[in-house]
Amino acid sequence: MRMRKKKNLIPRMDRCAPCHVRDGFALKGRWREALMPGAREVHVELGCGKGRFTAGTAAEHPDVLFIAIEKVPDALVVAMERAMDLGLKNVFFVVGDAALLPDYFAPDEVDRVYINFCDPWPSNRHAKRRLTHRDFLNIYRQVLRTGGEIHFKTDNRPLFEFSLLEFPRAGYALSEVTRNLHENGPQGVMTDYEAKFFAQGLPIHRCVGTKN
Repeated sequence: MRMRKKKNLIPRMDRCAPCHVRDGFALKGRWREALMPGAREVHVELGCGKGRFTAGTAAEHPDVLFIAIEKVPDALVVAMERAMDLGLKNVFFVVGDAALLPDYFAPDEVDRVYINFCDPWPSNRHAKRRLTHRDFLNIYRQVLRTGGEIHFKTDNRPLFEFSLLEFPRAGYALSEVTRNLHENGPQGVMTDYEAKFFAQGLPIHRCVGTKN
């Protein structure tokens, strides 16, 4: 379903200028230097949606520089407003595409990538569009340092099982594999979708892939 265009989108985005990176390409290789010189690590979220996970995780880790990338401006503006309302200084937002990650970041510049509840693209003929397909995982390898991690969550079991096969094929070591993350109670910061699924009693699948 296409998201309805947000009212007053441009003025709202303008009000979020302090956390909006308009040209991510220009910061390649110097995100820390330009935005947060004292940052312990650089974490990137692909498809931040309305930013519940983004803002919550950034608030928990004020010493980490968070870069949230989202293709849909209507969702991104909500995420930026959330971060602004919380007064966060360590999270920045880019309208962009996961496929362009090597154009945004230099090799070894990123310590962690988050992929939360991405489109499962259920048809086999669309498998290469999945953000955990080996082609995308190889794109992320170009910017992740050795030992860097991908944290992946989904409610879609077929996508999860597919991803468990793809990570090793792309040279990642799997860990923290669970098919029911919140079985014994809420774990970590949830996305908006995740909170809804949890309330419905649906299992959430999660794993971590570490770049060898």
